[in-house]
Amino acid sequence: MINNDIQVQQKIRGGDITEFRALFNRYYEQLCRYSFNIIKDMDAAEDIVQEFFYHFWKNRGTTEIKLSLNAYLYQAIRNNSLHYLQHLIVKQQYAEKAATVSEPETVPDEETLLEMEELNKAIASTLQKLPERCSRIFKMNRFEGRKYREIAEILSISVKTVEADMGKALQVFRASLKEFTNAQS
Repeated sequence: MINNDIQVQQKIRGGDITEFRALFNRYYEQLCRYSFNIIKDMDAAEDIVQEFFYHFWKNRGTTEIKLSLNAYLYQAIRNNSLHYLQHLIVKQQYAEKAATVSEPETVPDEETLLEMEELNKAIASTLQKLPERCSRIFKMNRFEGRKYREIAEILSISVKTVEADMGKALQVFRASLKEFTNAQS
């Protein structure tokens, strides 16, 4: 690994946000184009790259880069883009299978309805616990299907702020809805 790569990684691992921003700014556009060449969807490519950088920063203390930094970034985006395509294929296969199966609609039993009601209450309660902007960003992304960049433009904030608030919201939701996810497993 090149000495400069080692220095950059050490600074980021130590929490140097300036170095992280410089890395993000240096690679963001080219990584988006690289992902786009794989998945052919620029919005999704931007989401993939933004999500990668979010996790890269979040896990900076445990991430070990054995290749060059450049190679690591491109390999990670390639893997994440291919994972995205695999997910699309699974969704498409599921939709096709669901469309061909013409089962009569089943009415959920009382227990299922109660569980759904509890889950909806837990979601509403969790949304109320979040700061107003964080809650609004979560709703715009998860309920309205808006991309981070679109949310940032609407709220006149940076994409980084949207990413940070989504990260906070997801953390709160994971903790708050843990009992429901454990019951599913």
